[in-house]
Amino acid sequence: MREDHDEGRGLTRRRMLGIGGALGLTAAAGLTAAAALARRPSVTGAELRSAVPLPPPFRVPLPIPPVLKPVGAGRYEITQREASAEILPGIRTPLWTYEGTFPGPTIESRRGRPVTVTHRNELPVPTVVHLHGGRTPAASDGYPTDLVLPRVRQERSTHTGHGSGHGTRGMHDPRAVVTELTRDYTFPLDQRAALLWYHDHRMDFTAPAIWRGLAGLHIVRDDAEDALGLPAGPRELPLVITDRAFAADGTLAYPALDPALRERPGVREPYLAGVLGDVILVNGVPWPVHEVDATRHRLRVLNASNARHYELEAVTDDGRRLDLVQIGADQGLLAAPVTHRLLPIAPAERHDLIVDFSGVPIGGRVRLLNRLGSGRTRDVMAFRVARRAADDSRVPRTLSTDLPAWRRSDAVRVRDLSFRAGRMDGGHGWLIGGLPFAPARSDVVTRLGDVEVWRLVADVHHPVHLHLAGFRVLSRGGRPPLPHDAGLKDTVSLRPGESAEIITRFDGYRGRYLFHCHNAEHEDMGMMANLEIV
Repeated sequence: MREDHDEGRGLTRRRMLGIGGALGLTAAAGLTAAAALARRPSVTGAELRSAVPLPPPFRVPLPIPPVLKPVGAGRYEITQREASAEILPGIRTPLWTYEGTFPGPTIESRRGRPVTVTHRNELPVPTVVHLHGGRTPAASDGYPTDLVLPRVRQERSTHTGHGSGHGTRGMHDPRAVVTELTRDYTFPLDQRAALLWYHDHRMDFTAPAIWRGLAGLHIVRDDAEDALGLPAGPRELPLVITDRAFAADGTLAYPALDPALRERPGVREPYLAGVLGDVILVNGVPWPVHEVDATRHRLRVLNASNARHYELEAVTDDGRRLDLVQIGADQGLLAAPVTHRLLPIAPAERHDLIVDFSGVPIGGRVRLLNRLGSGRTRDVMAFRVARRAADDSRVPRTLSTDLPAWRRSDAVRVRDLSFRAGRMDGGHGWLIGGLPFAPARSDVVTRLGDVEVWRLVADVHHPVHLHLAGFRVLSRGGRPPLPHDAGLKDTVSLRPGESAEIITRFDGYRGRYLFHCHNAEHEDMGMMANLEIV
């Protein structure tokens, strides 16, 4: 595995903005200097290089994650366990998994029909499960200290310290609810039809746990969406995009300070701004290809990468761009379709897209590219158009009429929140409002039913995720939101030096929730805060 070893040689501009030097730059000089130097760089983080030969692109068929079968009415069981998979051809890679697969199995559910998922932890470390995008009571939301301990006594850890990347600062959370071996997570699903996902959320170790495989999809459907006539069945494709790197023995390379992920959180200095891999995986395989009919297809895209941003483009082999017709965002359908040629997607964001392959010659190929990548990371996957077929699907001009119509005048308060690097006990970290995460501190307290406007400002890339409540983007940098900001969101991508305003109503449930950066390394190094709904 090759890495950058430029410590002590003076920080280049690229290193200052993209790797660990961003921490020192913004901590010392603040947001103004970072914004002045940044020209919207395409990455925040440092790339690991694989030490094994990588396969050519577009050879491996795209797998579809299995759909989990219920064990009873509205009841599911998932075992978290170690497994191995042939991710790269001819090489077995050890993984941490849900039900032995990467990604984990997909849960299909209906709006308003509660489900309970019993998770059993057979991994060597504690775990926590968060349903990302779920309107979930606090007891089942996956708070980072609500640990599920493994059975093996000598490997139990109730560690709830916060890692700075250069040591551990112990913390006690008197409200933590810790269980042994199993935990029931109950999801009312009183929410819009949408593509959600579940992943590990253990305090200080979310990033390496997701990297090792702990992520899966949860799709919520409803009658209104079913009636639209959108592409369905085999023409509805879930696409979980991740990046990874591989060590010489086929294991997943990751620069953890404690490879056992038990005591000392954090990553080595060059990767403090985020860990990037040099292999792009879709549904757990590298640069796959999928055979499609010459018809419309619905692509339900999740960026489950730790830190990598993508800018997606669909291009035929003769250089023609296909429209990416966005019909949905993080929290479900848009009011009306939005057509893109280039579409950015940050970690944890979801885009619901229609791509029409009817104009591509039979035998032709469409590549899904990442315009923010370089070398091998410019390719994502490909579609091979195999045959003509009937297509009775449609894309209505009106998709949804139930989007919230919050106005600025509805807001009972406006909050200013900064997301930037700074100093923590023991070293560098990532801070919200100048503070690292502390479980026992209430950072934002709001009343159930209140509407608020939040003004967010960033130093480098920060995809900001709000638990429980979906929101609308009101503005970016004082200007109207961008086309891909449409709809109801739960994650907004802040670019370097950028500000954004969001508006939301805190309804649903009382209790303790989170908001945080979904660059998973930033999250593990302090960029979380408590949201108390009373």
